[in-house]
Amino acid sequence: MFNICTTVCRKQPKVHKLIKQVDVTNLTKHVLGFKSLQGQELYSRHSKSKKNKKSQNTPVKTLESLVEPVPYTSTHTQPHGIGEELGGTLAKEKILGILTQFYVRKEVRKFAEENGIESKFFHKSFQSFRKFCCDEENLPVELHLILSDIAAGAGHVDDLLPYFLQHTKKIFPHLECLEDLKKISDLRNPANWYQEARTIDRKIIYHAGPTNSGKTYHALQRLTAAKSGVYCGPLRLLAAEVYNKCNDKGTPCDLVTGEERRYSSEDGEPSNHVACTVEMTSVNTHYEVAVIDEIQMVRDKGRGWAWTRALLGLCAKEIHLCGEAGGIDLVRELMLHTGDDVEVKYYKRLTDLAYLDKAVESFDNIKPGDCIVCFSKNDIYFVSQQLEKKGIQCAVIYGGLPPGAKLAQAARFNDPNDPCKVMVATDAIGMGLNLAIKRVIFYSLTKPTIMDNGQVEIDVVDTSTALQIGGRAGRFGTQFEHGEVTTFRRKDLQLLTDIITRSVDSIKQAGLHPTADQIELFAYHLPSATLCNLIDIFIVLSELDNDNFFMCNLDDFKILAEMIEHIPLTLRVRYVLCCSPISRNKAFVCSMFQKFARQLHVGEPLTFDWLCGQIGTISEPKTITDLVHLEDIFDVFDLYLWLR
Repeated sequence: MFNICTTVCRKQPKVHKLIKQVDVTNLTKHVLGFKSLQGQELYSRHSKSKKNKKSQNTPVKTLESLVEPVPYTSTHTQPHGIGEELGGTLAKEKILGILTQFYVRKEVRKFAEENGIESKFFHKSFQSFRKFCCDEENLPVELHLILSDIAAGAGHVDDLLPYFLQHTKKIFPHLECLEDLKKISDLRNPANWYQEARTIDRKIIYHAGPTNSGKTYHALQRLTAAKSGVYCGPLRLLAAEVYNKCNDKGTPCDLVTGEERRYSSEDGEPSNHVACTVEMTSVNTHYEVAVIDEIQMVRDKGRGWAWTRALLGLCAKEIHLCGEAGGIDLVRELMLHTGDDVEVKYYKRLTDLAYLDKAVESFDNIKPGDCIVCFSKNDIYFVSQQLEKKGIQCAVIYGGLPPGAKLAQAARFNDPNDPCKVMVATDAIGMGLNLAIKRVIFYSLTKPTIMDNGQVEIDVVDTSTALQIGGRAGRFGTQFEHGEVTTFRRKDLQLLTDIITRSVDSIKQAGLHPTADQIELFAYHLPSATLCNLIDIFIVLSELDNDNFFMCNLDDFKILAEMIEHIPLTLRVRYVLCCSPISRNKAFVCSMFQKFARQLHVGEPLTFDWLCGQIGTISEPKTITDLVHLEDIFDVFDLYLWLR
């Protein structure tokens, strides 16, 4: 297990060398411990819990619950005492009596509703208006005279309505610009956001098929043959792989990820081809061919917006989509709005794949070419330790490992001359890594998720994920072309059968996400609102074509926004920081995130020496806790590179 540690630490100087070249002076941009529940009983409980989630009493956010009143500041500049000279002195008790009559009148409530002042706004506004009338030593002359007339019986409390409305609009500025805010947050036709793409006659070629079917291979063949092109992948490992393949074939290609930029030419001149992570895709550059890999990720609750943006906004004559067949209908529907033609090419698996009716049951039955798939880091540690006790060398891959360590572990496993013949991995192998796997073994079929309240929810793996992972067995062109899939425990066999025999749901909606420009426009109208508050208001007011789109989950974004709310930063800088690819559950990483923000606030450069001073000494880990901390350090390095 701990051979990973050596790999990571040996790569440390290279990481330091890379990081030392970066200057971020200008910002432009728990180990889970659980015992896996098994079997059909869990699947039944899971199904029931899914049905009950919607019935939980989760507070529904409304505009009333989100908008807080802005402290009222008087702007009138009339000489002191004019109101008293013309209308006489007003006792505070008299003013309170008049305002109480005003508050209880049904006509006043009706007037408020007609002007967009809902009940909660009305109550808060009245409190502010009453405080102003009673505490202000120098009331505006007109308001002082109206109150005097009402007190003398020569006026009516309804005469206060214009002044109350004026006061309300000052403390609730959104009332003045509500229609503008609704227009900004109108997301019903996102295809219109990309006018440059709409000027191009694009052709969409959808390569649909299972894993190991050659769909991505055929798309990349067209990419390398084109005069210019872009590959958009879900992982930087995939982008790096395409970058290497293109350059090896004589097609100069650059690499662009959130953390790294590499040019194929030594002089740093951009090439006509680029491989990038989907979030880094340019929608302003024109290409002959574009490839969007794993297009089914458009439904992802967190990252789906990036695939939607690439699909709708890429300026390319040919756009090749690779992924599950379940996304075909949605793509066709979305392309009706863009006017692009869609062609579908279906692929069959190139190698045999068998789902076995016998479980592994014991580590003694592990064979060369096996990949044991776990869904918790705790299981990863346990399984790898059990294998090492039996003298079985194993490669280990999971999401928390740095990309270089993942590639090194994959290379060991794929090398026929390396004694490492077994792999232990999480669902990180589901996309991206080309591995010579003979047999995929599901150590469990449940996956933990940390909820917003900190509790761990355990879900049964969905059909799409199970097929994606199981399909990694039997790699075309390797010694293991005939793949096998099974479970470690006998009681999981039926559950696996139940999962894989269910049909994969077709993708109904694509993800969307508010842009920095949209949030800045919101902030212009609501200058006192926090970034987190702006996001909440945007979501409440937004209108979507719910048949085709959904709003991506912005909880992580908002939590990062709350972490740095107390640090004075411009909205654009704050927005970019909150897009940082870090886990909110890692205390060390989050504390460094705050230090980055403070350093930017005081105008100090984020230099390598400063970063090393904050991180401290890095040594080879001796325990699991040390290893987890080392992972966190690499996450901080990634954040540093991402911010350059």
